[in-house]
Amino acid sequence: MSVKEIALAAKKASVACGKASLSVRNGALHTMAQALREHVADIVQANELDMQAAREAGTAEPLLDRLQLTAERIEGMACGLESLAELPDPLGQVQQERTLASGVNLTRVSVSMGVVAMVYEARPNVTADAAGICVKTGNACVLRGGSMAFNSNVYLAHLLHDAAVSAGMPINCICAVETKDRAATDELLQMRGIVDVLIPRGGAGLIQHCVQNATVPVIETGVGNCHVYVHEPANVEMARDIVVNAKTQRPGVCNAIESLLVDDSIAEQVLPVILPELASRDVVIHADEHAYAIAQQLIEQGVSMQLVPATEDDWATEYLNLDIAVRCMSGLDAAIEHVNRFGTRHSECIVTEDEAAAEEFLASIDAAAVYWNASTRFTDGGEFGLGAEIGISTQKLHARGPFALAALTTYKYLLRGSGQVRS
Repeated sequence: MSVKEIALAAKKASVACGKASLSVRNGALHTMAQALREHVADIVQANELDMQAAREAGTAEPLLDRLQLTAERIEGMACGLESLAELPDPLGQVQQERTLASGVNLTRVSVSMGVVAMVYEARPNVTADAAGICVKTGNACVLRGGSMAFNSNVYLAHLLHDAAVSAGMPINCICAVETKDRAATDELLQMRGIVDVLIPRGGAGLIQHCVQNATVPVIETGVGNCHVYVHEPANVEMARDIVVNAKTQRPGVCNAIESLLVDDSIAEQVLPVILPELASRDVVIHADEHAYAIAQQLIEQGVSMQLVPATEDDWATEYLNLDIAVRCMSGLDAAIEHVNRFGTRHSECIVTEDEAAAEEFLASIDAAAVYWNASTRFTDGGEFGLGAEIGISTQKLHARGPFALAALTTYKYLLRGSGQVRS
């Protein structure tokens, strides 16, 4: 099928998707989860084809980590689908109800979007997340995964589609674009009147291409140039644990930090504690002049460290690997200015014992999620209690932060009269 034929098939299915009962939709989610568990070996086999090609292409280790599906991760996908089934129905929610002066009764209720197109790169788990969220919200979905995860995505899409249909959802409720041709993405971007909303999830290049070239509405998911700022006074051990977790637990994801900011006044106490821990985990340190001098002293004392001078470009770089930019700041105002200038409105953190400074940071930082004394890795739909997410939105209209069910619904007005006419 051509891309247009796939989208039209999803459009036809979307009417029945939006009318499917909650029991059918939840039943489909449970059946989809069971299908994942029953086909773990087949999923891993399809994924291994992608992993092998990626290794041969010299793909960096953090990207390989994003691409890989293991039995544990497949179980996580299945649990994510089941958690969606436990959430309240996002459809048919009465948001307003009143009787107009004319006597007509007005009710505003939540309804599905229609056709949701998802364009994403090397994370095949997104296939299950997107399919599940669209089933729960009564939307038909068109999935356009990246070429790196082609085999994984196609296999998962077929598996989940067949499971959902067997549970009562309409044929073509979950559709996959089965081509590596990049022109397919551009076709989806131009399908105004067929695709109701398009969501890009991936690197800055993909997102900006979609935003700049789409004629269909786009919910923009953002890249994650995230920061931890250590402000005096701070618990140094807490700062160390937060920075190490936020940088190294999964460096290839968008809520991992890319920069560490430290007050000049405590840099001599903080950096000798944090930098060796990062270095022991093979993190490359891109340091400004002050941080470089401190790191150099540590190296002279026998600490093994990969150290390079930071450039202006480092402050704006989303590494997505084991690199971190380190900068010493003159204080709270300078740190806020730096984060708002170079951050991507994703997730930011301050570590401090100064409550007033923390509240100022929370109020002043322009980001979807702002933390005080906690890792940025918590910016996630599951962690926020939203179930499986479809992305992290860094825009301000319609959806912001981890977005899931509510963000994939809209509303309509239902008006019930008894013969009224307008004079």
